[in-house]
Amino acid sequence: MRLIDYFPESSISIKDNATDWMQAVDFSMEVLLKNGYVTPDYVEAIKRTTLETGPYYILAPLIAMPHSRPENGALKTGLSLTLLKNAVVFGEIEEPVKLLIGLSAADSDAHIGAIQALSEMFCEESQMESLLNANTSQQLIEIIAQAQ
Repeated sequence: MRLIDYFPESSISIKDNATDWMQAVDFSMEVLLKNGYVTPDYVEAIKRTTLETGPYYILAPLIAMPHSRPENGALKTGLSLTLLKNAVVFGEIEEPVKLLIGLSAADSDAHIGAIQALSEMFCEESQMESLLNANTSQQLIEIIAQAQ
């Protein structure tokens, strides 16, 4: 399965900004919630765990992958991508984030292919810069579609 295949229709978007990290998490989970990939409890579990332990899902500077455990309400495996034109800070460490990759993993194995494809894309600094500097959703889709 190609990386782009993990993204449901309309799950790749650009937003001007988020008022805070909670709204950024909402943005990243919006389409997954709407399309039945996760339940509202799943989104709340991400926020609750972030408040308890900090933003455990920050992968690299400016990049986060909000997610929770499958039993918290993940119904289907899928990804979303939200690029914020203006970074929002996460947690007490005040880590700025612009790119959020929402993850719903229905079980502990189903998302492995998506994570492998994402990690390969993250290794390509030019692709990461392209994602962070994209101006349209279509540009984001094209970058992800090129990834294996």
